Amino acid sequence: MNKLENLKLSMLDLVALRQGGTVAQALAIATRTAQHVEALGFKRYWIAEHHNNPGLASSATAVLVGHIAGATQRIRVGSGGIMLPNHPPLVVAEAFGTLAELHPGRIDLGLGRAPGTDRVAMRALRRDRIEQESDFPRDVLELQALLAPAQPGQALVATPGAGTRVPIWLLGSSLFSARLAAELGLPYAFASHFAPRMLLQAIEVYRKLFRPSDVLDQPYVMIGVPVIAAPSDDEAQYLASSAYQRVLNMLHGQRQPLPPPVEGLLRGLRPNELAGIDDFLGAAVIGGPETVRAGFSALLEATGADEFILVSDVYDPDLRLRSLSIAAEACGG
Repeated sequence: MNKLENLKLSMLDLVALRQGGTVAQALAIATRTAQHVEALGFKRYWIAEHHNNPGLASSATAVLVGHIAGATQRIRVGSGGIMLPNHPPLVVAEAFGTLAELHPGRIDLGLGRAPGTDRVAMRALRRDRIEQESDFPRDVLELQALLAPAQPGQALVATPGAGTRVPIWLLGSSLFSARLAAELGLPYAFASHFAPRMLLQAIEVYRKLFRPSDVLDQPYVMIGVPVIAAPSDDEAQYLASSAYQRVLNMLHGQRQPLPPPVEGLLRGLRPNELAGIDDFLGAAVIGGPETVRAGFSALLEATGADEFILVSDVYDPDLRLRSLSIAAEACGG
């Protein structure tokens, strides 16, 4: 079993707008956060793709990956993920091939099967194309081929892209991508930062069915972990009320900027609202240093994960950086 001190930490950023803030401020906060976690020794910094959401500024994911990579020096930067139904594989290969040429050895390509948006934006992104279940595995294989060295007589060559071998990860919140990642011998990241229900089952399926490949000889699991850390449990719970409000807004069909924390939020909620928050944030670790360490240890024992990728929805940017520092210290960083 892995030890907490050996656990790799990474960061997933949805690039949230703060209530009363601007897109430019959200992008600046993301850049500063990436520089901060690089200094803490985090392994990678990923950007999530979302569209038509007034609360998030991560729609142009590849552009942001390039910006963050240019503002940092060592940390790996990538997508968590590119939602493949939204993009032709050739376009993805060329974009991430370009990033790999600009930042050699530092770019990751995490791929998701969901659209990451609503039906209106789906139609705008891919027009009238109807996605079939078989499309995602085929698109992943096409991407692998486009990022591999070009073969003699190959009709379609990604330039840039061919020969860069940008590492591909499969992301998921169900068993579909777990099975596909195992079949293809790819690293697997489970979206337990918002859909933890099938976490243990998906990891079990992935490890059981894993086939070694030329990129990975044994299973590699990363799990999404919401974390809000503070000097005390009470302060962490107060700061977490921003994340709770975000979940409540989503449950009510509202997509809004991240709100500031409020006192006593949970006390005024109905049982179904509390259940909705618990379902969404079931893998969350919220508290002071000892609580965070205990929470991380419990997650590591339950999953045997190789890496945690942290999400930290804290309204105040400085307190968000502090939260990530406390999380790193909890793992011996």
